[in-house]
Amino acid sequence: MTAEIDSVKALGAAIEGEVAKVVFGQGPLTRMVTIALLAGGHVLLEGPPGTAKTLLAQAFARAVGLDFGRIQFTPDLMPGDILGSNLFNFQTSSFTLTKGPIFTELLLADEINRTPPKTQAALLEAMQERRVTINGEPHAMSPRFTVLATQNPIEQQGVYPLPEAQLDRFLFKLVVDYPDADEERRIVADHGGRFKSPSVSDFGVEKITDAKAIGAAIDAIATVRLAEEVVDYIVRLIRSTRASADLECGASPRAATMLARAACAAAALEGRDYVIPDDVQRLAAGVLRHRVILSAAAEIEGRNVEQVIADLVEREEVPR
Repeated sequence: MTAEIDSVKALGAAIEGEVAKVVFGQGPLTRMVTIALLAGGHVLLEGPPGTAKTLLAQAFARAVGLDFGRIQFTPDLMPGDILGSNLFNFQTSSFTLTKGPIFTELLLADEINRTPPKTQAALLEAMQERRVTINGEPHAMSPRFTVLATQNPIEQQGVYPLPEAQLDRFLFKLVVDYPDADEERRIVADHGGRFKSPSVSDFGVEKITDAKAIGAAIDAIATVRLAEEVVDYIVRLIRSTRASADLECGASPRAATMLARAACAAAALEGRDYVIPDDVQRLAAGVLRHRVILSAAAEIEGRNVEQVIADLVEREEVPR
């Protein structure tokens, strides 16, 4: 283990420790968000209200020292409300750019599927290129810009399904479930007696890193070895989604690239400078569940995306 990779492992453990001060029982979720940050990806969280998705985003942003912004997506939200606009200044007789809330480092896009596709699309350029174009003029964003979006389950009323192009920009889609009984008791005991809305700092969450350290961690991850056998394994796994009779639509080459990048970050957080097939297998569901579409036959049989992905991972030969 090199010193650089060792520091990445320590950084991941420190971030999880800080977030765990306020969000209980979500260590694996915090790890996945950390992987996304270090791999330059974005995260889509799906789950019912009240499961600490917003609190996790706030605690994570404070721990890693990122500027935090939040947009509450609603049916009447317009693209200009996100990006900003050029407003005419009568005193100077010129237009002045008023930047929207997207100009931050960690953006919580809350209930992203409650706004129409036209407004959802306002995020596409920023998520892909870390840049926003307003009235034909490009504006650079932070290289650490990361979207942590939440969405309600698609079965709920008043939601707009995210277009496939939008979904493909997210590295992970993670399903947030209710805590178990012991964790819920701890949540009630610790949070239930507070009669005001506390900030994450009230729980003792501290900034434990900064942009320079995160940049150094990303540089260290770039040295993680991705053997040809593992590359072949990733490609075979992604291509198997396109050949599966259970799937109407498989994953794109972008999914393969992002899975490889995430696997490198996951390996470094485990203290390794090389990727193993287990890294790929652990991340496969998070990378693929929003990129594939069940076939009509699979739906009739009562199968779900999780089962199909698990079967594909199980059937694909693992390199030795």
